Amino acid sequence: MMMGKNHGVESSGQSGGKIGSDSSPFDSFPLDCISKIVSFTSPRDACVAATVSKAFESAAKSDVVWEKFLPPEYASLVPSSRHFSSKKVLYFAFCEEPLLIDDGTKSFWLEKASGKRCLMLSAMNISIIWGDTPQYWKWISIPEARFKSVAKLRHVCWFEIRGRVKTRVLSPKTRYSAYLVFKKTDSCYGFDDVAVEAGVGVVGHEASTRTICFETDVDNEREMRWIYPEERKDGWMEVDLGEFFNGEEMMNGDEIEMSALETRDLGWKRGLIIQGIEIRPAKIQ
Repeated sequence: MMMGKNHGVESSGQSGGKIGSDSSPFDSFPLDCISKIVSFTSPRDACVAATVSKAFESAAKSDVVWEKFLPPEYASLVPSSRHFSSKKVLYFAFCEEPLLIDDGTKSFWLEKASGKRCLMLSAMNISIIWGDTPQYWKWISIPEARFKSVAKLRHVCWFEIRGRVKTRVLSPKTRYSAYLVFKKTDSCYGFDDVAVEAGVGVVGHEASTRTICFETDVDNEREMRWIYPEERKDGWMEVDLGEFFNGEEMMNGDEIEMSALETRDLGWKRGLIIQGIEIRPAKIQ
């Protein structure tokens, strides 16, 4: 239910004034009733509702509203050392300060406008072929990473990365995109004009696939069909592996697998730093 300002409309209420920031026909409603109504909207709509009238402004700040937008297990996710003045403040902390969970191998946060769950699987939480062989991959710590360790590619010809996530930890009835988050070192090579096959799908079913590349330059018409990486606000690069819809019928233990493979050309490659795979609501086109 989307609510906004009503400009220039005469009110038939007792005040005899106009609907606006000073008066509204809703002002006679009990505050807890208005809070209940607003709690059935979205975080974005709650912020809009606060502009309707003084009554809505007060209701839209209440813990009744913002607790509805928080994940049910929020109390167990908040460190005991942290204290928040309201559920609204806590909600925005979840949006702006991703939490490390599962022994620091995953990162969890909420999309600000919708309250949808977002997740990043660290490199430690995904399958990297030969990732435990020092000859091929090296595990390092860098200050700009969200996690304690990231995977640095030393030298491989067979490039294969796979990550899985259970659908029940994500928001239902939501279309998600999965992104491989990475950096390139100055010594990176072996990825120029190399097609990497990306796939996203339910485990046990055929995945949707696309061709991605870790380079940003497009040199010919064939490569125009490839998906290229983009720079993130945090300085990392990300490339879109694909989308999936998390329907209610998938909330009983299904898993989504996301992959990036280059196992055909088998040229030697080096110099990528993998932070992980990020899963967040897909952009509306």
